[in-house]
Amino acid sequence: MSDTNPISNAAPFQKDIFERLLAGETIFPDDSQIGRLRDEAFALKALLNQMNNAVNPEEITQILSRIIDKEVQDVSVFTPLYINYGKHITIGKNVFINFDCTFLALGGIIIEDDVLIGPKVSLITENHPLDPEERKGLTGKPILIKKNAWIGANATILSGVTIGENAVVAAGAVVSKDVPDNTVVGGIPARFIKNIQL
Repeated sequence: MSDTNPISNAAPFQKDIFERLLAGETIFPDDSQIGRLRDEAFALKALLNQMNNAVNPEEITQILSRIIDKEVQDVSVFTPLYINYGKHITIGKNVFINFDCTFLALGGIIIEDDVLIGPKVSLITENHPLDPEERKGLTGKPILIKKNAWIGANATILSGVTIGENAVVAAGAVVSKDVPDNTVVGGIPARFIKNIQL
C-alpha cells in the first residue's frame, strides 16, 4: 500500500492574477494565468469602442460605469479614453477627464472627488523590474489622486504615486514621487515649484 497522499501532489492554490498584481506581486511570463491579462484587455476593447464612439454624455457615463464595474456620478469624460483593465479603477464625484487619456490600471487607480485631468494624461500603475533577468516580469503599484487635484495636459503619473489634495501637476510633467497637498510640481522628473496659498 502506497503512503503517497494525492492531495500533497496537487498544484498549490494560486490567487487570481489580478488580485496578485493589486497586491504588488511580480508576475512573470510563465505564470499559468498570464493569458488572462491579454484576454481581459481585448474583451474590454468592445466596451471602450462603444464608449469612445458615443456622443451622448449620459451614455458615456453608463458605459464607463460598466468598464470600471462601479457606478460613476457627475463624471465628465471627453473621449477617447484608453483603459487596459477597469475593475481596479475608482472614480469619485464631479471628476473631469479630458480628451485622449490613458489609464493602465492593473496596480489600481483611485481618483477622488473634484479632480481635473487634462488631455493626454497617462496614469501608469504598471512597471517592470530593473534586473535584466526579471525585466519581462510585470509589477503594479497604485496611483491615488486626492480631492481637487489638477493634472495638467500630457502629464504622466507613474506607479506608486500619490497626488495630494489641491495639488497641481504642470503640463508635460513626469511624476515619479508623491506630491504633497497644496503644492505645484512640474518638469521631468517633476519637482516642487511652489506652495498654493489657500
